[in-house]
Amino acid sequence: MPLRYGSETAEHLAVRRAAGLFDLSHMGEIAVSGPDAAAALDHALTGQLSAVAPGRARYTMMCAEDGGVLDDLVVYRLADEEFLVVANAANTATVDGELRRRSAGFDAQVTDQTAGYALIAIQGPEAAGILAPLTDTPLAGLKYYAGQRASVAGRPVWLARTGYTGEDGFEIFCPPEDAAPIWGTLASAGAPAGLVPAGLAARDTLRLEAGMPLYGNELGPDVTPYDAGLGRVVKLEKPDGFVGAGALAERAQAEPRKILAGLTLTSRRIPRHGYVVLVDGRTCGTVTSGAPSPTLGTPIAMAYLEPGVTHDPTLRLAVDIRGRADSADLTDLPFYRRTRA
Repeated sequence: MPLRYGSETAEHLAVRRAAGLFDLSHMGEIAVSGPDAAAALDHALTGQLSAVAPGRARYTMMCAEDGGVLDDLVVYRLADEEFLVVANAANTATVDGELRRRSAGFDAQVTDQTAGYALIAIQGPEAAGILAPLTDTPLAGLKYYAGQRASVAGRPVWLARTGYTGEDGFEIFCPPEDAAPIWGTLASAGAPAGLVPAGLAARDTLRLEAGMPLYGNELGPDVTPYDAGLGRVVKLEKPDGFVGAGALAERAQAEPRKILAGLTLTSRRIPRHGYVVLVDGRTCGTVTSGAPSPTLGTPIAMAYLEPGVTHDPTLRLAVDIRGRADSADLTDLPFYRRTRA
């Protein structure tokens, strides 16, 4: 996946206004199958995957025993005894190894199938209109966070209504040899509607505007789901528990150590990952992600802040950008929500 194909701003705005095409084949795909596949995933992950119906997906996390996040994942239930776990590229080996270790004692098989998949995403308000003539699946009936076996451009795929941009869109899992023909067909069909190929830079600014966390920035082994405001993915009520449940149960009852918040800068300078956030001149947090927002026309950032800072709108916040304190306004996440029909 290139950083950009042309102008990253143009690619970003194309996704917001029309559609963008992303090559996500770097992502990891791990199959978990067998009679105990659902139970093994319930034990391994924070979510209750046994409650997911075939043809649906769930956003979830893998945590360490101390509650720290090892990766955030999307898990598709392909069939009663068949799941596909999609991991961040850099964490694929970790997730695969932990799933194997945590599945011991269950009648379940874990297989790294990353080499068997390419992954193409089409995202944006025109995505459904571009894709519809090229697939045998009625897209109006495909719900958000659902997927099914289908054909796209005459080739067999797993087609899911998921994405990482804040827009409606689809992710297409296909054999690697089919990726180029599917990409070419989508690119040609979508060009009249304004579709363009989009790279990693646009993907990052799109997900930032949508308030979506990135592993290595908002998430990591020193962060729990509760720190990131994602306690909803932790199902402490699972009867048999899961790895990290004890630590996360304690964290759920404790006062927050830090809170993930949005910041909008009043200057044109860009807050970057690791920059210090100030309140009345003293350090109160750290920027996790920051960039110019092409949609909003101003720099934005996500940052972990001291809990008290987020409750007092009268406090004067700033980001230390190369030795100068640039004023920042506390902003509710997400920065951008798409208009739904």
